[in-house]
Amino acid sequence: MEYKDYYKILGVDKKASQEEIKKAYRKLAVKFHPDKNPGDKKSEEKFKEINEANDVLSDPEKRNKYDTLGENWQQYQQAPGGFNGGQRGRQGGAQYSYTSGDEGQFSDFFESIFGSGAGGFGGRRGRSATPRKGEDYQAEATITLEEAFHGTTRQLNLINQTLNLKLKAGIATEQLLRMKGKGGAGYNGGPNGDLLITIHVLNDPHFDRKGDDLYFDCPLDVYTAVIGGKLPVKGIDKTVNINIPPGTDSDKIFRLKGMGMPRYDTPGERGDSFVRMNITVPKNLTTEEKELWAKLAKLKS
Repeated sequence: MEYKDYYKILGVDKKASQEEIKKAYRKLAVKFHPDKNPGDKKSEEKFKEINEANDVLSDPEKRNKYDTLGENWQQYQQAPGGFNGGQRGRQGGAQYSYTSGDEGQFSDFFESIFGSGAGGFGGRRGRSATPRKGEDYQAEATITLEEAFHGTTRQLNLINQTLNLKLKAGIATEQLLRMKGKGGAGYNGGPNGDLLITIHVLNDPHFDRKGDDLYFDCPLDVYTAVIGGKLPVKGIDKTVNINIPPGTDSDKIFRLKGMGMPRYDTPGERGDSFVRMNITVPKNLTTEEKELWAKLAKLKS
């Protein structure tokens, strides 16, 4: 029976960290997953092999025992009282044990060390043979406020797969989306993990978003502020005329009902917009205009 170098199978160094092992396994699992290679027996065997390697190297206890035995594993297998179903052995003061479980899940090499279907040293029965969900993957997508208003799509390029992500109108910043089954490959026939996507909505130079409401400033000329009138105000998707009462002060806020962001969970409904008036002072006046302002000042006094 041939010795299996689990480090070589995953393509990592013997001093690799758990995170490095996890990344290496994840990449290979996606590449050789049976769903991506239907009918390919070589890929299927490779998938089983990398799952076996990950099962050992991702478990600190198993990994330690595997490293301890090394390529001399056969002498412990053949030693009296060695790896025979349900017995216990001792080497160098360290005890190891296992219990038998489901057949055929792992290679003969694995079973000769850990026992058939064993979950590792210490007799944790059936852990390796139990179907388990794969790891959840993390991703991020960044969009503009305008894209959040209208809804948009994003293309995500993951390991060996490209996914089209559709974002509904009204999506919020830091909102978390889940794509089921698009994560890491399942273990022992278990379901794939999920892909979790965090959405980042960029700050907009004109609109300040608070929930489903929008806040923004609008310049108001001094003439309209004094005598009143209609003022065109441009919202995020359209322009409307609002009535400015005579004597409107700067910082006066007007509410534009239904002109905010779409409500993500309530199609057809929108938040409001709140527009603040900023009175602008006329500049570069002509001589005649200055004289008129002077007259107004005298009348006011």
